[in-house]
Amino acid sequence: MTIKNSGPRGPKAVWMAWNRPGGGRSAGGGFGRLLDKLPDFGGGGSPLRWIGLALALWLAFNCFVLIAEQQRGVVLRFGMFDRVMQPGPSFKLPWPIERVIKVNATQIKNYEDRVPVLTSDENIVEVAVNVQYRVADPQVYLFGTRDGDEVLRQAALSTVRETVGRSTLDTVLGAREQLAVGARERLQKSLEAYRTGLVVTELNLPDARPPQQVKPAFDDVNSAQQDKERLISESRAYAAKMVPEARGQAARVRTVAEGYKTAEIARATGDAERFSLLVAQYKNAPEVTRKRLWLETVQEVLARNRKIVGGDGRQLIYVPLDGAAKQAPAQAMLPELLSPTVEAAAPEAQARPGRSGRPAGREENVR
Repeated sequence: MTIKNSGPRGPKAVWMAWNRPGGGRSAGGGFGRLLDKLPDFGGGGSPLRWIGLALALWLAFNCFVLIAEQQRGVVLRFGMFDRVMQPGPSFKLPWPIERVIKVNATQIKNYEDRVPVLTSDENIVEVAVNVQYRVADPQVYLFGTRDGDEVLRQAALSTVRETVGRSTLDTVLGAREQLAVGARERLQKSLEAYRTGLVVTELNLPDARPPQQVKPAFDDVNSAQQDKERLISESRAYAAKMVPEARGQAARVRTVAEGYKTAEIARATGDAERFSLLVAQYKNAPEVTRKRLWLETVQEVLARNRKIVGGDGRQLIYVPLDGAAKQAPAQAMLPELLSPTVEAAAPEAQARPGRSGRPAGREENVR
């Protein structure tokens, strides 16, 4: 039995297949030319040639580093810090000479916790802490402390205890914004002293409440404080409304009083001058002046009152009525009035025929 030799086998056969026209991918292909350029270690089909190719590809990928926009690359050369890579493509020496540690420098991290604190007026209150921070220096963040995040947590709790412990309960309940600002500044100084490479972007104290054992009493205090603030606000609003009205009313009363003062002074001055003139006239003609004053007085009185006059020439009756009777017609009151009794005429009057025709009495209504 004859066995025909089909040619070389193994790596050498593969190599010959790539070099034969039409063998491999394509005759005279680019990959074949690349293999031709590689040094032939140990003979034509040595596997060291493939190892060298793999090593070259590994070196190419290992030396190329792509840093994302939110990252920073810390380069270590033989374990010691060398430089910081900025975002974008970069190159480094192959491992183990250099290696890169990528740090997210723009991510905002959050830490929340509740801590019981004893205030300066010896009241226990549970304060909620919310801290937002990010990495400011990647080198210090990696090599300044063992664990920068844990250092920040401990420093935040310590700072809050210190800040709240120096304040009263009322301040913690009603003015936490000012306490948060002071606590943030102290916390940042502590992080810089501990070399954490972190920066605090925000520190809030969103809530403060007492322990559950005294919560009912605490709620009563809060309710009373809110009622106090509400009443103060209402009082200020009422004062803002009433004070201008009172000032306006006071100005109006002052103006009226000034006008009344001026009018009374003018009236008194006129009365005084009139009296002085009357005195001079009275000295010149006492009887005439006295009669004129009496007539003026009677005229003034009768002008202000409703008058009913009745008489027979010897009697004159003035009946002033009140304001309610002014509205009634005069005819309704006539039946209630009695005319004066007229006596018999004297003999002397009967002897005078010219006067016998006068009526015995008369009534006249004057309005």
